[in-house]
Amino acid sequence: MIRWAMTKHTKFAGAALVYFIFATYLYRPYYKGLDALQLRDLFVLSTCLASLGCYVLSRRWVAGFIESFFAGVLYGFGPFSLGLLKFHPTAGLLMAIIPWLFCPAVFGPKGKWRWVRVPLALLPFAAVVLFFQVAAHFRLFPIPIRLKLLPVDLVGLMAPLVAAKCQMTLMGFYHIPISALTMGFVMLLNARRLSIMIVLAVGTVLAFMGPLLNISPIIWLVFSMLCGSIVIGAGMQGLACAGYADRKWIMVSAIVMGILAIFALLLATKYFQIIFGLAAGYARLFLESGKIYLLGAVMMGILFFIVRARLRLKLLRQLLLGSTIAMDIFFQAAFVIDRIL
Repeated sequence: MIRWAMTKHTKFAGAALVYFIFATYLYRPYYKGLDALQLRDLFVLSTCLASLGCYVLSRRWVAGFIESFFAGVLYGFGPFSLGLLKFHPTAGLLMAIIPWLFCPAVFGPKGKWRWVRVPLALLPFAAVVLFFQVAAHFRLFPIPIRLKLLPVDLVGLMAPLVAAKCQMTLMGFYHIPISALTMGFVMLLNARRLSIMIVLAVGTVLAFMGPLLNISPIIWLVFSMLCGSIVIGAGMQGLACAGYADRKWIMVSAIVMGILAIFALLLATKYFQIIFGLAAGYARLFLESGKIYLLGAVMMGILFFIVRARLRLKLLRQLLLGSTIAMDIFFQAAFVIDRIL
């Protein structure tokens, strides 16, 4: 038991250290401007707390350390979370505490007291309401009240780079993680883990609605991004451990990536054809997205043939998934930060 506890805390400390280093790397080019506003440490703190909160929360459904680690990265360093930086810094802190507020419900009472988890699960939603009521009392509006998710913002799901360049509401999980998201949805639905799906759906629906109780609708998307990050972590674990019977779902994920690659490349071609090259910048971003999706499709194809050959090779699978997703996050997060700060 002691050895297990030490291992658990060592992994937590290791994840925290990597999150801190990556956050420092992302914000360092803008330290001079952030120092003037006294925001540097606050941005790093909120990003790291958000990632660690998602990492801890995901351990309820994701057994592997690597998969939980990437779930934390995708939440804390995802397009939506980084996009909140352009608003008031307290919005980032609110995003950071949401996963921690879910912990009492997820890891809370068991047995005959299990029902207590239901009211505890409402704690994060109550925190959002309280935050905006207090902010309104002090005439502080951390996020525009009328800002909500629009259908056009769904472009960010497929092309976060284009959404960042257009100053649209950022959402989604970059490119390659979508393959794990597809697998994760299948796994959790088959396992009837409906709680995650319900929270994800509620957050998305509220983000499209008008403002209620002086709450900016866009903040509800935090819940969708949190649940989506956990689903991706579960999907990565499923891809790393998938057996011969699961090969069809790996093929589905590969097909999804291939379709997205084709769609992005077609859009790139369309924008390159606009007269005088006025949309060449957007065309290059769609082209970049298409290349990354194509890389993801190839990676999923390799996993499919490994599974079809009835080879376990878990370490190799994790290396393929982790390296491609890490590369995607590393370069795309820097691009998003550059457009925001």
